[in-house]
Amino acid sequence: METLIRNQIRVLRFHHGEMTQQQLAVQIGVTRQTVNAIEAGKHSPSLEVAFRIARVFGKPLEDVFQFPTSFPLPSSPPLVTPAPTPQEVTLSLFSLP
Repeated sequence: METLIRNQIRVLRFHHGEMTQQQLAVQIGVTRQTVNAIEAGKHSPSLEVAFRIARVFGKPLEDVFQFPTSFPLPSSPPLVTPAPTPQEVTLSLFSLP
Protein backbone atom coordinates (compact mmCIF):
# COMPACT_ATOMS: atom_id res chain seq x y z
CA MET A 1 0.00 0.00 0.00
CA GLU A 2 1.35 3.41 -0.91
CA THR A 3 1.92 5.99 1.78
CA LEU A 4 0.35 9.45 1.85
CA ILE A 5 3.78 10.97 2.43
CA ARG A 6 5.35 12.35 -0.74
CA ASN A 7 9.05 13.09 -1.09
CA GLN A 8 11.65 14.84 -3.20
CA ILE A 9 14.43 12.30 -2.65
CA ARG A 10 14.97 11.48 -6.34
CA VAL A 11 15.25 15.16 -7.27
CA LEU A 12 17.57 15.86 -4.34
CA ARG A 13 19.78 12.91 -5.24
CA PHE A 14 20.01 14.20 -8.81
CA HIS A 15 21.01 17.68 -7.61
CA HIS A 16 23.64 16.19 -5.31
CA GLY A 17 25.91 14.82 -8.01
CA GLU A 18 23.44 12.17 -9.13
CA MET A 19 23.87 10.39 -5.80
CA THR A 20 22.84 6.75 -6.01
CA GLN A 21 20.34 5.12 -3.71
CA GLN A 22 23.20 3.00 -2.38
CA GLN A 23 25.27 6.09 -1.52
CA LEU A 24 22.34 7.64 0.31
CA ALA A 25 21.62 4.36 2.10
CA VAL A 26 25.19 4.16 3.41
CA GLN A 27 25.05 7.75 4.68
CA ILE A 28 21.78 7.24 6.57
CA GLY A 29 22.43 3.69 7.79
CA VAL A 30 19.74 1.72 5.93
CA THR A 31 19.70 -0.64 2.96
CA ARG A 32 19.39 0.48 -0.65
CA GLN A 33 16.08 -1.38 -0.77
CA THR A 34 14.77 0.77 2.08
CA VAL A 35 15.77 3.97 0.27
CA ASN A 36 14.09 2.65 -2.88
CA ALA A 37 10.86 1.86 -1.01
CA ILE A 38 10.80 5.29 0.68
CA GLU A 39 11.59 7.10 -2.57
CA ALA A 40 8.88 5.17 -4.43
CA GLY A 41 6.30 5.99 -1.74
CA LYS A 42 5.85 2.34 -0.79
CA HIS A 43 7.21 2.85 2.73
CA SER A 44 7.10 5.74 5.19
CA PRO A 45 10.44 6.42 6.84
CA SER A 46 10.78 6.48 10.58
CA LEU A 47 11.11 9.98 11.98
CA GLU A 48 14.79 9.34 12.64
CA VAL A 49 15.46 8.19 9.06
CA ALA A 50 13.50 11.14 7.68
CA PHE A 51 15.68 13.55 9.66
CA ARG A 52 18.83 11.74 8.52
CA ILE A 53 17.79 12.03 4.87
CA ALA A 54 17.01 15.75 5.27
CA ARG A 55 20.38 16.31 6.97
CA VAL A 56 22.29 14.59 4.13
CA PHE A 57 20.77 17.08 1.68
CA GLY A 58 21.04 20.05 4.06
CA LYS A 59 17.31 20.69 3.77
CA PRO A 60 14.50 21.17 6.27
CA LEU A 61 12.30 18.11 6.68
CA GLU A 62 9.40 19.88 4.92
CA ASP A 63 11.52 20.36 1.79
CA VAL A 64 12.18 16.62 1.57
CA PHE A 65 8.83 15.17 2.71
CA GLN A 66 5.30 16.44 2.22
CA PHE A 67 2.07 15.30 3.82
CA PRO A 68 -1.28 16.31 2.29
CA THR A 69 -3.21 18.98 4.13
CA SER A 70 -6.42 17.02 3.64
CA PHE A 71 -6.75 13.29 3.53
CA PRO A 72 -9.48 10.73 4.19
CA LEU A 73 -9.72 9.78 7.83
CA PRO A 74 -10.66 6.25 8.82
CA SER A 75 -14.32 6.00 9.68
CA SER A 76 -14.70 5.56 13.41
CA PRO A 77 -17.14 6.89 15.95
CA PRO A 78 -16.26 10.31 17.37
CA LEU A 79 -14.39 10.25 20.67
CA VAL A 80 -16.54 13.08 22.00
CA THR A 81 -20.25 13.54 21.43
CA PRO A 82 -20.81 16.93 19.79
CA ALA A 83 -22.54 19.52 21.95
CA PRO A 84 -26.17 20.18 21.04
CA THR A 85 -26.90 23.26 18.99
CA PRO A 86 -28.86 26.10 20.63
CA GLN A 87 -31.90 25.08 18.54
CA GLU A 88 -31.65 21.49 19.85
CA VAL A 89 -31.44 22.79 23.44
CA THR A 90 -34.49 25.00 22.94
CA LEU A 91 -36.48 22.16 21.39
CA SER A 92 -35.59 19.83 24.23
CA LEU A 93 -36.73 22.40 26.82
CA PHE A 94 -40.16 22.56 25.19
CA SER A 95 -40.50 18.83 25.06
CA LEU A 96 -40.04 18.24 28.79
CA PRO A 97 -42.80 16.12 30.40
